[in-house]
This record gives sequence, structure tokens and C-alpha cells, in this order.
Amino acid sequence: MSRYDDIINLPHHVSKTRTPMSMENRAAQFAPFAALTGHDDAIQETARHTTSKETLTDVEQNRLSNRLVYALELQASVTVTYFIPDDRKEGGKYVTAGGIIKKVDEYEGCIVFTDRRSIRLADIVALDGDIFNDFDD
Repeated sequence: MSRYDDIINLPHHVSKTRTPMSMENRAAQFAPFAALTGHDDAIQETARHTTSKETLTDVEQNRLSNRLVYALELQASVTVTYFIPDDRKEGGKYVTAGGIIKKVDEYEGCIVFTDRRSIRLADIVALDGDIFNDFDD
């Protein structure tokens, strides 16, 4: 005879005053917790990849400037590739945007599209589009 023979076949106790805990809440009691708040976020931030900004040569800058003048003259749709610096760490990412360039704002140092978006001239690395197919840089 074992120690629990007297209670082994009794029905499971159900409280008359308390509602039973849901399975989700019951499982949550045993879930791991983050002892170091923000540690996982710091690891993800460190693992996030950024790209360093390219420096254009004088030849590339002249080519880009010529293309910009040509695009302004024709007022045709172009694709601009530019660099966006990262707010949290060194580097950033390259983004491509398209549209028709309305003007070059020399005071602000940016180009302005017809839809009022603006991109800093210093961040532009490429200017492409169908209008450049017959254009000799």
C-alpha cells in the first residue's frame, strides 16, 4: 500500500468561489522573462546592417551635374538614387525615388520634385532614366 492510496481516486477539486484560470494565463506563469530589459533590442540594433556612404570622384560628380541640368531642361521623369544616414548608428542605406525634378534649391542644397519631395544634393549618387539613353555624359 502506497502513501496516496486514500486520495488517488478522489475527484479533482473545483473551487466554488473562484473561476478557473485559462490555459493561456496558466502557461504564462511558466514563460521566461527578460531579466535585462532592452537587452534583446540592443542585440537586434547591433545586428542591423547599414551601408557606408560612397564618395563620388570629380568625374562622377561632373557626370551627375550634367545629367541634372539635362533633366531640368527636359522636365522628364528620372530616377534618383541617394543616401539616407542612419539615426542610430554609423552608415545608412541607399534609396531610389522617381519623379520629375521641378528645381534645384541652391540655398537649401537640394533638388525639389514636382510633388514637393526634396533630396539633398550631397546625398545623391546616381541619376537615371530613359532620357539619358541618347545623352552623352
